[in-house]
Amino acid sequence: MDIGVVGAGSWGTALADLLARIGHRVTLWAYESDLVLRMRETKENDLYLPDISLHEELEFTNSLAEVVKGKELILLVPPSQLMRQILRQLLLHLEDGRILVSASKGIENESLMTMSQVISEELKSAGRKADLAFLSGPSFAREVARGLPTAVVVAAEDVAIAELVQKVFSGEFFRVYTNSDVIGVEFGGSLKNVMALAAGIADGLGFGSNTRAALITRGLSEMTRLGVAAGAERQTFAGLAGMGDLVLTCTGDLSRNRSVGLELGRGRSLQDILAGMNMVAEGVKTTISTYQLAAKLKVSAPITEQVYKILEEGKDPHQAVTDLLDRSLKSEV
Repeated sequence: MDIGVVGAGSWGTALADLLARIGHRVTLWAYESDLVLRMRETKENDLYLPDISLHEELEFTNSLAEVVKGKELILLVPPSQLMRQILRQLLLHLEDGRILVSASKGIENESLMTMSQVISEELKSAGRKADLAFLSGPSFAREVARGLPTAVVVAAEDVAIAELVQKVFSGEFFRVYTNSDVIGVEFGGSLKNVMALAAGIADGLGFGSNTRAALITRGLSEMTRLGVAAGAERQTFAGLAGMGDLVLTCTGDLSRNRSVGLELGRGRSLQDILAGMNMVAEGVKTTISTYQLAAKLKVSAPITEQVYKILEEGKDPHQAVTDLLDRSLKSEV
């Protein structure tokens, strides 16, 4: 299949490389023209996925027109807060009837929309039609690029589209499951980043394994409450896009969101932490959206609330964890 990949961060690059190794004809779009030139010359993304050799037949471009022209499937992997902006430019060149697959995880600030809602809105506004699918699940880019066994999920309202995308992405070490619960898969992939910040903060404070286990478990409960209130299916959160991705990002050393949380717990300011990163920690922006969405849906989200107060109001992390424990006692279920 002819495939265009929009977004050359670590995840977009890893997926483009995966698809090329499976045997597809793949073009990867990067915003940075100088990065495109270096990738063409070295077959390495030294900015976002250094020390990984990319497939020799993978092609690179800085042109959105080129990355969509003649492509049967377009994989969208920009930062979630840039999805709408990039999509508006991309749709100027997109032909009807193509498959759009989003692998971005986040909830847009201000609109509080998931990526499926953003993409659908922009398609309607542009008068374009496309088949949509959404890829999520526990998957560090570097491990996928190294060919380590990974399982993810693709969600689409049309089962046939989900099964087609499943076949396109499945490889020797990359297993793809299907799901029809688009909102649930998106909420799982987005909200787990908020919980990873919380887990990192607790680790940075030196609170240990008991605390981390409690945050992961109660975090899953919070994610499920929010997702169900937004129309998701409860069982989705027990799967790869929910529990699977949550465990990975709350415990893995490659988790950018957990790393940000660790530094916050150790006393560094958010501004200082982000200034030293060249990759996006989606949870920082998604925390704002999730906090506002919980208020809109009238859903209790105590972990999100405390992470929001740490990020946006400068609350002391130790006090935030103390306040979580000091809440009134209740039943687990």
